[in-house]
This record gives sequence, C-alpha cells and structure tokens, in this order.
Amino acid sequence: QLQLVESGGGLVQAGGSLRLSCAASGSTLDHSAVCWVRQAPGMLREQISCISSSCGSTNYADSVKGRFTISRDNAKILVWLQMNSLKPDDTAVYYCAAQKNFCTDFITDYTSWGRGTQVTVNE
Repeated sequence: QLQLVESGGGLVQAGGSLRLSCAASGSTLDHSAVCWVRQAPGMLREQISCISSSCGSTNYADSVKGRFTISRDNAKILVWLQMNSLKPDDTAVYYCAAQKNFCTDFITDYTSWGRGTQVTVNE
C-alpha cells in the first residue's frame, strides 16, 4: 500500500525559499499523479500544484504560479515542491497526496495522503 511522507518544512523569512519533499514507500509513484495541498489555520485545504504520472505535466494554483515548482525523480519515489519568494500568506501545513494517473481538481479524489509538514513564513 502506498504511503507518503512529507519533509522539508520549517520557519523562513518572507522572500526566502524552502524545498519540500514527498517520499513514497510501499509502492512507487509510477502510475500516480501527485499533488501538493496546503491548509492554513481556519481555512479549507487548497490544492496548489500537481504533477501527472504519464507525461509529467504540471499545474499550479494562481496563488503560487511563478514562485513554486513541482518536480519528480526518475525513480518515481520522490516529488519535490520548490517554493521561492515565500510570503506570510504561504504559512500552512503542506500535504502531498496521490491518486491514479491524472491530476484532478477535486481534493477528495486523492486516495493516499501524507501527514503534512508545517511551513511558517515570518514578515
């Protein structure tokens, strides 16, 4: 059974960068689309980026476009989220999630979830 573990979160000043990792175990991500979802305190979960399994196509929420980059390794066990030009509004718990093959706009379609990693951006 696919399990996901996020890492790389932390405290950073506004304008700084962090790189989050999502590591798969129990199975590879070879046939999975992987997304990053974040949840700020008191807010709903927001899907911010996704990478598909087949051609590696990516998409981004407007809130992070141009600042965040999603990528995956050739072995299909790691997905990264490079976050640059961080803002205080980016403060949230960041989760990676996976589902078969294709990215979807519906968070409820993702069947495997990590436990999240906290990102805090100070002014």
